[in-house]
Amino acid sequence: MASYANLPAPSPEQGLNRYLQEIRKFPMLEPEEEYMLAKRWVDHGDASAAHKLVTSHLRLAAKIAMGYRGYGLPQAEVISEANVGLMQAVKRFDPEKGFRLATYAMWWIRAAIQEYILRSWSLVKLGTTSAQKKLFFNLRKAKARIGALEEGDLRPENVARIAADLGVAEEEVVSMNRRLSGGDASLNATIGSEGDSSTQWQDWLEDEEADQAAAFAERDELEARRELLERAMEVLNERERDILVQRRLRDEVVTLEELSERYGVSRERIRQIEVRAFEKLQKRMQDLARERGMLAEA
Repeated sequence: MASYANLPAPSPEQGLNRYLQEIRKFPMLEPEEEYMLAKRWVDHGDASAAHKLVTSHLRLAAKIAMGYRGYGLPQAEVISEANVGLMQAVKRFDPEKGFRLATYAMWWIRAAIQEYILRSWSLVKLGTTSAQKKLFFNLRKAKARIGALEEGDLRPENVARIAADLGVAEEEVVSMNRRLSGGDASLNATIGSEGDSSTQWQDWLEDEEADQAAAFAERDELEARRELLERAMEVLNERERDILVQRRLRDEVVTLEELSERYGVSRERIRQIEVRAFEKLQKRMQDLARERGMLAEA
């Protein structure tokens, strides 16, 4: 494959404005053209075909990367990591599977970005529990749902709502919000030259014909995740499955006390079963995702 050095690269010196202008020059591919390029790469190792597949999806990588702009990390580096994930996706893409490259590449792009973020944030900063990591990657979405993105410190009622939605302590919400504050940039910010306020970040990230493809890709991803979860649940016995569903997969969580009475064991035993079942489920889902090429190899 053509090397990463041959791609346009965002940098603080160059500015994201110029980078986004450069990547918009690469045309989107029709399904048949994408298929033929992928076949040339898979069957003949045609580096020029692979390079064209990569460059035609740089806008997708940039758009996904912009969704991670609230972690206090240089946006140019986040986009660069997204491009690395994109290249890995192209390298492993099988056009005979019947889906578009964008659908497949989203998994690799997000995995590369999240790996970079986790490398950049020490475990001391991030926290070591699964709940804290869930909070780390979902706080901005939770704030967006309640219209609290523009706040500094969250109002008490918003802290309480987010803590309940994500299943974490209120003090963890306050602490994580303060760590992540200050690095957000609006997609509606203008990026044109001085005196030109008509062009916004999002205008350079979207393609006029991308809405339908993006919706299709998101639907495919949701269906794939749901199928993975259903298959992974088979690794659990009946009691483990029921406890995990009641504790982690319901809108209204069943208490440890209720489940301890139902199964005639202590609350601590229910907690142990829940944790063990969740760990088994996570491992099985990761194994299945790797088998499908949805997760980068460790």
